[in-house]
Amino acid sequence: MKKKKSILNSLVYFFNSIFALLLLLAYVIPYVKPDTLGSFASISLITPILILINLIFLVYWLIRLRRAFLVSFIILAIGFPNLTRFYKLSGKKVLLVDDIKVMSYNVRMFNKYQWIKEDSIVGKIDHLIDQKAPDILCLQEFAPTDELTLDYPYKHIIYSKSNKQFGQAIFSKFKIINKGSLDFENTGNNILFADVKIEQDTIRVYNIHLQSLKIDPKKENFGEKDATQLRNRISAAFKVQQHQVEEFLIHQTTVNYPVIVAGDFNNTAFSWPYKSIVKGKLDTYVEAGKGFDKTFDFIFPSRIDFILVDKNIQVNHYKSYRDNYSDHFPIMARLDRASLFNNKQ
Repeated sequence: MKKKKSILNSLVYFFNSIFALLLLLAYVIPYVKPDTLGSFASISLITPILILINLIFLVYWLIRLRRAFLVSFIILAIGFPNLTRFYKLSGKKVLLVDDIKVMSYNVRMFNKYQWIKEDSIVGKIDHLIDQKAPDILCLQEFAPTDELTLDYPYKHIIYSKSNKQFGQAIFSKFKIINKGSLDFENTGNNILFADVKIEQDTIRVYNIHLQSLKIDPKKENFGEKDATQLRNRISAAFKVQQHQVEEFLIHQTTVNYPVIVAGDFNNTAFSWPYKSIVKGKLDTYVEAGKGFDKTFDFIFPSRIDFILVDKNIQVNHYKSYRDNYSDHFPIMARLDRASLFNNKQ
């Protein structure tokens, strides 16, 4: 019996070591450009799974009172800051009347091709937005439709050059005094920006939709050949994302007032694109969110949609909604109005 237990523990320790090393590699990935890492960059997509697996190994060894718990414990301790981008024990809920409410939502062309077998998706999304009443609304995969009745005096909409069926939109209750687009080539993805005037001050709002990985969790096959093709497809998309982010980083250096970045990054909080964009900013989920945050309809908590703000802006509340009208879920942050302009760049 002891021999069987010894063999079992040896096997568990072996796999524990492998997953601990994979998590350690995942910690390094955000610091290395995707075109250098190649297909290894795709590990960033499963970092939350690697964290959970290492937590399971940690509990396993603790129950058995074995020092082997140190393997996962040390790895998890090294990457402790990563845990707050994955799970928050407590949130923040300060709801002030004059908060600036910012929402981001990939609406998946308002279910134009009936991915969801449900009627009146446009009307339901319209009602949701009206109910939550964001002051600034960033939509990705926005498609023209007469059914949408959003009541915003100012808007900035640009459709894809490669596919006029959809694009991106920024809606605002505040006056837009300047607007534009980075106009990425050979892709349906893009980054829009709008300079919004609030009282006597201005903020720059970016609506980001980075290169899609084109993954449908319900249709993917994971045989050896299919898995290789999927890995190559993800690797190619990551390299495109890198170039898009590099363009964005150059573009934002021209801004001399507070910046809000919202959108669908098509990548996780453990990736190089996120790490590069969040530099000098706050992640509103990390600041005020609670529990696991799921912004993409997948089998485990997948956070690929973000609202990031300048580090001097106070985040009063963050929430993601579970309304299943798209393959993404809407997210909204409440920002303290006074802090937007108390500490100008």
